[in-house]
Amino acid sequence: MKIAILDDYQDAIRELDCFALLDSHDVKVFNHPARGLGQMVARLAPFDALVLIRERTTLSRALLARLPNLKLISQTGKVSGHIDVAAATELGIAIAEGVGSPTAPAELTWALIMAARRKIVPYAANLKGGTWQTVSTSQPFNTLGTIVKGRTLAIWGYGRIGRLVAGYARAFGMNVLVWGSDGSRAAAVADGYGVAASREAFFEEADVLTLHLRLADATRGIVTADDLARMKPNALFVNTSRAELVAEGALEAALRAGRPGGAALDVFESEPLPAESVLLRMPHVLATPHLGYVEKDSYELYFSHAFRNLVDFFDGECRTILNPDYRNHLRNG
Repeated sequence: MKIAILDDYQDAIRELDCFALLDSHDVKVFNHPARGLGQMVARLAPFDALVLIRERTTLSRALLARLPNLKLISQTGKVSGHIDVAAATELGIAIAEGVGSPTAPAELTWALIMAARRKIVPYAANLKGGTWQTVSTSQPFNTLGTIVKGRTLAIWGYGRIGRLVAGYARAFGMNVLVWGSDGSRAAAVADGYGVAASREAFFEEADVLTLHLRLADATRGIVTADDLARMKPNALFVNTSRAELVAEGALEAALRAGRPGGAALDVFESEPLPAESVLLRMPHVLATPHLGYVEKDSYELYFSHAFRNLVDFFDGECRTILNPDYRNHLRNG
């Protein structure tokens, strides 16, 4: 079978142990994203199967309808709005879902919190430039870092990742304050953590606030400009989940206004993030290129399942199909 693996920016997939699962197939790895529908069609039309790296590529109805050979989309992790599932089903294209782990994104979240609070990245960068103990050459931003012990970590979303982050915070002596659904708040209380008295209090009391929510219609833009304006001028806003959880333009405006005082971000509305992004020009923003799951053990986990699903599918025994009704619309016999 002809298989395409999309958006492997670091050309890392071939080096994984699990890549051997595809030895008997014709595999093409693409390292750079295609631009525009026409380019995408030209690139993908020959392939029987696509392996996606999370949400890096959007598969719309318009694109899927022009891929006559496509039989399977093998997803690393879960499908999260980037595939038109209804269109794939109607076109007879199966979608196989994989598995994920909360460990790598939780660890990255904590690493960003610690790096941002102690200003490790600018200190280290300036040291390489010959400047000692300097965060910024602009005096308003040449400030001291702060410890996290005794401060409040506000976590919106107490799922698998949120629970791990709460545990890290507890180990470092932070006060944990949770907001989210009734179930999330009840689970947090059962684990011995605090729950905010209100949404307003959640933002007002946070020294560090981190989002751990799934992106859905109900959560898109759920963090508003009014929410951010309630944060302390020395608070840190952290987002390793989805950029679209924040109302468009609200974070940039809030950072300019000084509430919150800084941000640590791993996700952006446009990815790869353009070099001219205003966020990259803000000295009080620590930005990383969507590294939450980009880690060796996580890649082995994600891709071993995606590749096994693919092999099982073409052997006629895949049990992880998201849209079994695709069989009612099979193409090409």
